[in-house]
Amino acid sequence: MTIQGAPEGLTAWVARGEEVAAAEERERARMRGMRFDTIAVHGIYSAEAALENQGSIIEPAYLSPAQHFADSEHLEAALGYLMPAWGYTRIANPTVHYLEETLGLLEAYGTGTVASAAVTASGMAAVDMAVSPLLADDGSGRRASVVVGARCYGGTFQLFRERYARERGIDVRWVREPLDTAEWARLVDGSTRLLYGEMPSNPSLSVLDIPGVAAIAHDAGVPLIVDATVATPALLRPLGLGADIVVHSVSKSISASGLAIAGAVVARRGIVARTGPDEMREDFALHVKLLPMRDHGPALSPFNALMILTDLRTLRGRMDAWSRSALRVARFLEGHPAVERVLYPGLASDAGHAVAARDMWLADGADGEGEPANRYGHLMAFTVRGGQPAARRVLDELRLVRRATDLGRVKSIATIPAISTHQQQGEEGRTIAEIPANLIRLSVGAEHPADVEADLAAALSRA
Repeated sequence: MTIQGAPEGLTAWVARGEEVAAAEERERARMRGMRFDTIAVHGIYSAEAALENQGSIIEPAYLSPAQHFADSEHLEAALGYLMPAWGYTRIANPTVHYLEETLGLLEAYGTGTVASAAVTASGMAAVDMAVSPLLADDGSGRRASVVVGARCYGGTFQLFRERYARERGIDVRWVREPLDTAEWARLVDGSTRLLYGEMPSNPSLSVLDIPGVAAIAHDAGVPLIVDATVATPALLRPLGLGADIVVHSVSKSISASGLAIAGAVVARRGIVARTGPDEMREDFALHVKLLPMRDHGPALSPFNALMILTDLRTLRGRMDAWSRSALRVARFLEGHPAVERVLYPGLASDAGHAVAARDMWLADGADGEGEPANRYGHLMAFTVRGGQPAARRVLDELRLVRRATDLGRVKSIATIPAISTHQQQGEEGRTIAEIPANLIRLSVGAEHPADVEADLAAALSRA
């Protein structure tokens, strides 16, 4: 590439950047031919990249906040986004880059799509970075609206209700039954900028018909954003079902050790949108990374990126094992007399089971060779007979299962959403989201399921 009137040195740096970008694209193409587990282990950190990093077989942690440049032309080319570089960790970082590339490959795995990713300092930062660029002023003077599945994480509910609706005047329209595509369609009109839902949702494990809702979004010329935190790309890849953008709280199942907080925005190339520049539609994640994230500053620590890469390598096997344990525990709870109802898409009695069985499949199958295997994740919820006082007694009696607001951990964790993760949205908000006071959310970890069941049985005896 020759830049008209540019110094010879600048043009040389741009050409060198094109060579680096081409080499990375060749590695991406090569890795797209690999299995899920191989991608999770290697990403695009090739043998050649290892030799360039003192032979380190594991991605190095680049903890320096800034990059040194060879000369002024190198500096100008890098900071002008004319060549691949990292410059400053608030914008980019090599360790963070390896995580982004791996997540992009995994989210697109087996879907026939090409995706890119931008990682953030938390899951909530990822939601905001996915949504905010689509709410930009379009000059029409018309109030923008968004259509959102009400059965969502409490922080997400607050973001839409408080930060977007109350503070910015966005018309937030809640879908009370996310599985009802007709309800989504009724709320979409010419002011709508995006549709947003969780699959499965936290904490009610509601299921979203991604192809059906994506069709509604695309008919209106707007993107569908899906939060797939609970499923992870090991069990669900929404881009292959029609979604445009996927968000994750990487802090959860992907980072199972619990040593790092992070989020991710993963987008297909060429999303539909009513606002924004063509460059945003062509590569949404890259646009978010280089512009909105640069200015808002929700950068991920490179050390946290390295912790997450370490956890990510075993994602498929973990989600397989934990899903099987969770199904066993869900069946145990379903038969317990102190339990009113169990919410878990893997149960035949669950309202979303048919859609979940259609769309949630373990990547490469249980044997790793492609034999299809449904897996429904590690998260479930159940209501306790006797109302919230009984639910509190059960929670307080747990000894093996930890009481915390976390999920997706190697250790099993439980909480009462009405007094923790969804407390701030108030009674009215919890009614909209259908979160009763006696609901306990349970994340099943790596313990033997019989021991989890015994702990639950002992606690439920006090209900």
